[in-house]
Amino acid sequence: MSISAYKRTIRSSETPREIERQIFSRITAALASSARSYDEAEGPARMQILAGTLQPALAENIRLWSLLRRDLSAENNQLPAALRAQLISLALFVERQTTAILRGEGSVSSLVALNNAMIGGLAGLPPETEAA
Repeated sequence: MSISAYKRTIRSSETPREIERQIFSRITAALASSARSYDEAEGPARMQILAGTLQPALAENIRLWSLLRRDLSAENNQLPAALRAQLISLALFVERQTTAILRGEGSVSSLVALNNAMIGGLAGLPPETEAA
């Protein structure tokens, strides 16, 4: 079987939820690869990290969250209204946080943590609770 036929078979057997989880996982891995170094750096060092692999990862992440927000805002979206509102609120947070990061501020780790929570939710895992 050719690689393209194999990919088509996989795509046709995955649920939309599984596909979303895989996309989140790929983007989150790209963000995580620069998160610690960016968050610990200051000033020009942050901008240098941003100019490397972080900026494309941020662009992909914001594109994903923008698409989610658009889908969540659609009248025919089947999710409960309260959940849609919460997810739209998270999408707006991602937008604000990404803008801050692009200015050399903010925390990439917060985006990674949020995306990891989404990955867990898409996988059907219960939310993690912080230890007291």
